[in-house]
Amino acid sequence: MMSAYQKWCLFFLLLLHLLVIVFGIKDYNYTRHDFPHSFVFGSGSAAYQVEGAAFEDGKTPSIWDTFAHAGFHDGATGDIACDSYHKYKEDIELMANIGLEAYRFSISWSRLIPNKLVYGRGPVNLKGLQYYNNLIDELISHGMQPHVTLYHCDLPQALEDEYMGWLSRKIVEDFTAFANILALGGYDQGLIPPKRCSAPFGFNCTGGNSSTEVYIVGHNMLLAHSSAARLYQRKYKYVQQGFVGINVYSLAYLPYTNSEADIIAVQQVLDFYIGWFIKPLIFGDYPQTMKKNVGSRLPTFTKRDSELVKGSLDFIGLNHCAQAYVRDSPSSLQKDLRDFILDIGVAISFCLSQLPIRPAGLSDLLEHFKQVYGNPPIYVHENGKQTQRNGTLNDTKRVEYLHAYIGGVLDALRNGSNTRGYFQWSFLDGLEILSGLKTSYGLFYVDLDDKELTRYPKLSAFWYSNFLKRRSTVLEVGNKIICFRRN
Repeated sequence: MMSAYQKWCLFFLLLLHLLVIVFGIKDYNYTRHDFPHSFVFGSGSAAYQVEGAAFEDGKTPSIWDTFAHAGFHDGATGDIACDSYHKYKEDIELMANIGLEAYRFSISWSRLIPNKLVYGRGPVNLKGLQYYNNLIDELISHGMQPHVTLYHCDLPQALEDEYMGWLSRKIVEDFTAFANILALGGYDQGLIPPKRCSAPFGFNCTGGNSSTEVYIVGHNMLLAHSSAARLYQRKYKYVQQGFVGINVYSLAYLPYTNSEADIIAVQQVLDFYIGWFIKPLIFGDYPQTMKKNVGSRLPTFTKRDSELVKGSLDFIGLNHCAQAYVRDSPSSLQKDLRDFILDIGVAISFCLSQLPIRPAGLSDLLEHFKQVYGNPPIYVHENGKQTQRNGTLNDTKRVEYLHAYIGGVLDALRNGSNTRGYFQWSFLDGLEILSGLKTSYGLFYVDLDDKELTRYPKLSAFWYSNFLKRRSTVLEVGNKIICFRRN
């Protein structure tokens, strides 16, 4: 008797006989064999976007719960989401079937330490701990590496209420305690939780100061990360042989013109978006561009803090999806009231849904890490194509995207990049932080109108599986051949 997965594979193959699109003669084919054996391919998700069970088994609210229930996703919430909390075994079976080598997921802090009476510090929720232990054990039993993210925009609401969360240095101790158990948008423009911002930079702000808070939060995140990393190095690394890193998000930036000013402007953007976190972690201090432009609003490191932060990572995780154009805008720095964007002194323009596929942008970013930061180990932890969530399984644009960007990673490797892995975003169609349920990134469509929340593989799942199972990037469906041209 066929499993549900096999039945849908058969249905999808039959469907593709009708919908298949032939892109033309293959001119950039590669296989899994072109990558080092130790290079890992995976997919990812985040707790609030897929777990569901938002108030089950002792979990208490996070700032993302509060954000969603305030209506910022047009009524969509993560209360049920994809119900991965209950369906994780089914999901891991799907991962194994398509050949994933690793899975990146995040830990819900308020599921692990939910006790509001002591503001997120105190007794561990054993049911929450058991869930994550089971998830990790299930992944390992299927031969997949677990890549764990400790924080993904879901701070316990109790800590936000007690001392305003990441704005307080108290967070360093609490985050370290959280990590011990486990062995930008939210503070400037107000796009994501906790939606702290101020006029004229944000909208529907819950309170805050866009000129200063983003830098305070970034500083405390660096201190919290380094404290947790040192704890792991001191207490667990010898036995567990694990690795600790930090993730940064960056578009690829192109000068608007070939003028010297616009070329310099690109470097300024990279200093703010990448150097802001990575330069302290590699060299112990913020970029000079930031010190000059931000001035006294940028926190400073004490000698002890600098020593704590410097070198407190084993790898860098890079989240990247698209490109943007940068134009020099010195007038921005003349304004008396500035936020993070104005402090850069440039104008940035892009439209995420209309950007062309440009894998050289990812290659350029990996080259930047090599040239500026000494070629540290890097995992591309998020890379994916946004489409409208409309139920179609024939996501050819996503397949084109994956084919191009994995090829871009291969180019970077051949140019000497120390990139160690690539993770497609995302495994399931989940609740997206900026667009709720309007858009899709997943390899699998989740039918939210079906009480079983059935998962259906898209064309991209078949293409990725074809590649991961040591076949080529040419997908054969019946007597049809789907080829992808790389620009």
